[in-house]
Amino acid sequence: MIDSLPESARRVALMLKERGHPHDVVMLPETGKTSAEAAAGLGCAVAQIAKSILFRRKKDDAPVLVIASGANRVDEAKVAARVGELARADAKFVREKTGYAIGGVCPIGHAVTPVTLIDEDLLALDSLWAAAGHPHAVFNLSPQELIELTGAPVADVALREVVS
Repeated sequence: MIDSLPESARRVALMLKERGHPHDVVMLPETGKTSAEAAAGLGCAVAQIAKSILFRRKKDDAPVLVIASGANRVDEAKVAARVGELARADAKFVREKTGYAIGGVCPIGHAVTPVTLIDEDLLALDSLWAAAGHPHAVFNLSPQELIELTGAPVADVALREVVS
């Protein structure tokens, strides 16, 4: 099974296996570049997609990874308040810092260890799906497994619309 995966997804599958993760990497027939596409391919709720959003910290060019619920938009001001002023990460920066293409950024196994935050809304779910290094590759995990695999703190990172 692992041998049939694209190289970047195979790398993730081997990392997960080494860490004792119980679930296989799954290849979606259609792209999972967006949370909605991934959820449709998996037959799960959009909220269950643990999407990886990468930013660039302005002061030192460090990668900042936010793992957010697919149902949420990331509030950049909340993230910046925790880690420092942010800038957009272009495709070159994402590939250079993570080793993955946009749409396939896995929560683990980055070329440069990112400053990472996990969206607190993910903790309300039983089952999550995260990118596995390729736009068609995903793997299943629990919120607790996500915390254990990344070692990242949980934070309020979601943009909340104020209703007046």
